[in-house]
Amino acid sequence: MSEPRRVILLGSTGSIGISSLEVIRHLNRDHTRFEVVGLAVARQADVLRAQAVEFGVEHVAICDEQAAEAVGDRTVYTGANAAVQLVEAVARPGDLLVAAIVGAAGLEAVLTAITLGCDVALANKETLVAGGALVMPLLEEHGVQLLPVDSEHSAIAQCLRSSRSREEIRRLVITASGGPFRTWDAARIRSAGVEEALAHPTWTMGRKITIDSASMMNKGLEVIEAHWLFGLPAEQIEVIVHPQSIVHSFVEYVDGSVLAQCGPPDMKTPIQYALTWPDRVEGCGPNLDWASMRNLEFESLDDRTFPSVRMAMDVVRTGGTSGAIFNAANEVAVQAFLEQRIDFGGIFDLVERGLREIPARDADRLEVVLEDDAATRAFVRDVLDTMDRRTVSSIDR
Repeated sequence: MSEPRRVILLGSTGSIGISSLEVIRHLNRDHTRFEVVGLAVARQADVLRAQAVEFGVEHVAICDEQAAEAVGDRTVYTGANAAVQLVEAVARPGDLLVAAIVGAAGLEAVLTAITLGCDVALANKETLVAGGALVMPLLEEHGVQLLPVDSEHSAIAQCLRSSRSREEIRRLVITASGGPFRTWDAARIRSAGVEEALAHPTWTMGRKITIDSASMMNKGLEVIEAHWLFGLPAEQIEVIVHPQSIVHSFVEYVDGSVLAQCGPPDMKTPIQYALTWPDRVEGCGPNLDWASMRNLEFESLDDRTFPSVRMAMDVVRTGGTSGAIFNAANEVAVQAFLEQRIDFGGIFDLVERGLREIPARDADRLEVVLEDDAATRAFVRDVLDTMDRRTVSSIDR
């Protein structure tokens, strides 16, 4: 029997992290296939401690320094770069890093893991969106694998297993549920409230990702990610709305054949595929009930109502740090919406303004990517502060 594969899980208390641990429990039920050697979170020390105790993890990371004592008697890395410290301390060649930290925070940790010879199961869209120009060459240099965990990119990767060359591919078609606002008109969407935006009809996810789904920013991020993962230009990537979330994506070939990967809307299946690749073993996710699926709908995306994908296509064409700018503007805008500082339509406006006002540069160094990420966040926050002051002034008058 082979040695268990060592796993470092970044973002263990989020929805992907919790599902990843559920999959590992399932895969370890007969014998230990995976050994969790590191866990990283932003906060939620009590949950982190329970996970560490259950899986026997001696090295953990938590950004919140004040919460570190609550993690218990083990090695704890703290601060903004806690995840990087954890990876540097425990990673070995051949380990698997599951990158499930939301936002750009996971980029440096992923780059560090790759240089140490780890394969990466990537659930963090923003790593490639902001740093694809850094990540992809590094993977080749160190001879490690990048395994997509997103259901859409996992679907494409599975469909591409029958392809021998990029020249055989006509286009990739990424499916989108359409979120809670699929049938709303543009004016109603712009004024939508937080609870309305969080009411996703198909998936259960964290707050930020759920808002991204409502705005279709998640599809924009996925378009950019697909460009890096599969080496195709914007012109060969398309988004189509599929409300049932059963078909996770398509690959259309030049001979007219179309391959699709189907499954229930449950993240445990793509997570397990990434963990066990290139093998398939019995899963813990639900199976499709074909008899219950009488109708599968597909609709064109209205990019006037949802301009996110159009902006993302422009990012792919522009290249450089435009992905970091797109992502950073969106992260700040989403947080502002959750804090009820802007209406829902303000997310689109702030991202578009960030792309227009912050000039993209060559993304040849991590420092440049992080600088433009920080500059964009500062710019969007300044715009928000100006909006707040104008609101207060109008009330005073």
